[in-house]
Amino acid sequence: MNGEVHMAKSKFKIATFNLYNLVWPNIIYYGKKKYGPTDYNRKVEWIGHQLSAMKADIVGFQEIFHKKALEEALVQSDFYNDAAISIADPSGKSLVEEPAQDEDLGPVVGLVSRFPIVDESVFTEFPAEAILDIDGDDIPLKAFSRPVLRARVQLNDQHAVTVFVVHLKSKRPKMGAGADPYDPVEKAKGQARSLILRAAEATGLRAILMETLQSSNDPVIVLGDVNDGDLAVTTQIATGEPPWRRLSFGAKKKIWDVLLYHVKQIQARNSYRDFYFTHIHNGHYEALDHIMVSQEFVYQNPARIGKVVYVRTLNDHIVDDTLSPDSVKKWQSDHGQVVASIELKQED
Repeated sequence: MNGEVHMAKSKFKIATFNLYNLVWPNIIYYGKKKYGPTDYNRKVEWIGHQLSAMKADIVGFQEIFHKKALEEALVQSDFYNDAAISIADPSGKSLVEEPAQDEDLGPVVGLVSRFPIVDESVFTEFPAEAILDIDGDDIPLKAFSRPVLRARVQLNDQHAVTVFVVHLKSKRPKMGAGADPYDPVEKAKGQARSLILRAAEATGLRAILMETLQSSNDPVIVLGDVNDGDLAVTTQIATGEPPWRRLSFGAKKKIWDVLLYHVKQIQARNSYRDFYFTHIHNGHYEALDHIMVSQEFVYQNPARIGKVVYVRTLNDHIVDDTLSPDSVKKWQSDHGQVVASIELKQED
């Protein structure tokens, strides 16, 4: 798979897809879970079905345990026969061709592109300038729970885009050793730990993004499961905030240059209805999976090279178990997929 196709397209699609534990069959993960051959085959077939419906040229994936499993899922869709694959694999342990039973597995992110990937980097630790402290005391958080992938994708002869694939810490309480998970105070402390870690990761991601946003006029796209809503503080840490309306134009321009925009919000301004949710937990419909673009893909920017024209969520398989006796099938994902269509500006 080399990504040497569709170099002259005027419109392309980007997507984010949380695979929900794509693990090779009969391999134990998270202590006691595993897929039998039947459930594994159903899972890769279902992923292939979703990908065929999405038809996205660039897809950021989360929760990949084995690269070979992703390749088998891609085979289910003819859309990716010549695509390039990039995996944020800092160790190689969880991505071998024939995994061992006793591997210490952990999920990573990845990228599949029908355009060529010309460069890639993996970030496991926060940049030094992103290390947090309170009143001079460092907070001992210095690494991402799941490494960040950065890939430079060549769209055509004129334009390239830098794509980041991320998966930030979940809202699941991070409990202390021996803590009672049903104790209200211990649960609150666990939720606070997860929030602090997610905020630290968002800060680390923001520092990495600034390296690209400030040093290039090429567009930037962030794909992934940030485990928070688009207006949550942790998400705004990563994207930046729009400038105050009374700032000077020069000051606003500097902020716009390093700001990211949610395709969810772009779509909301163009449509009368909003059905954007990608996860349901305890009856709450949440948008945890996001696509964020730099100003080069925002219509209001006169110097844009393209624009987001349509956003779609594939969430029909998600079940609200507070209202229905049904549940998400074991081989499906508990997240919806997000697909955004971008139209490139035609050169004179």
